[in-house]
Amino acid sequence: SAPDADKRPFVEVSCGALPETLLEAELFGHVKGAFTGAVKDRIGRFESAEGGTIFLDEIDAFTPALQVKLLRVLQDGEFERVGETKTRHAAVRIIAATNQDLEELIKTNRFRHDLYYRLNIISIDMPPLRDRKEDISLLVEHFVEKHSQALGKKIHGVSDEVLREFMRYHWPGNVRELENVIERACVLTRSPLIQKADLPEVVTKERVPAPSENGTSVGNGANGVNLKDALKDPEKKIILEALAKCRWNKKETAELLGINRTTLYKKMSQYEIDPSGKES
Repeated sequence: SAPDADKRPFVEVSCGALPETLLEAELFGHVKGAFTGAVKDRIGRFESAEGGTIFLDEIDAFTPALQVKLLRVLQDGEFERVGETKTRHAAVRIIAATNQDLEELIKTNRFRHDLYYRLNIISIDMPPLRDRKEDISLLVEHFVEKHSQALGKKIHGVSDEVLREFMRYHWPGNVRELENVIERACVLTRSPLIQKADLPEVVTKERVPAPSENGTSVGNGANGVNLKDALKDPEKKIILEALAKCRWNKKETAELLGINRTTLYKKMSQYEIDPSGKES
């Protein structure tokens, strides 16, 4: 029933934060004496998540040896604790996340293709924050409330100027960077509204528009042109030419363009290219 489902465990593991030996023990558990510091038996995260879900963040951090062990769990539901020969069973749903292109890692033999296909049953492509800036105001509201409460301060939000700075910044660190900026500002501000002076310089520094080939500026100013818009037509043309060359086979087209199929479909939708189109 639904109420029972709500009570099932959800276990998160930040895979990139641990070295291989400790990550394996964290995931599968260990027995006393398995390695230095293993003073007693300990169950792993897979056992803790039994009947529920385990979330593996930064799955690209898995070494080849660990990838084999994870593949075994996915295929057979079996594993052993570190330092033990007894085979154990896991009935766990696995959610994996990465900010890397796993298809590119496969090409360089850093990620197993069979593991990728076992993991890639349902794929959700999360665009970077700079491509979904309409989410910024909602995220800001949430993070201000979260960190102002934690600090015991009465902060109601951010000034219009701050929001404008957030909308023009490119956010290379995505949502985590936004939260860090908000947390810092909540600590520093003496106002009920976070001000520009409370932000780090990396967010507020002036950005000089890049010169274009004909010497005009490229930017959002009155005399400039938006770079994203300027690149739309040639990119659409390249995609259409690649589709035609591959006879509209999406897998071959993605490989020819050096992108994954999820990105190809997203760009086809963006440029209103009919996926059922035929070679002209």
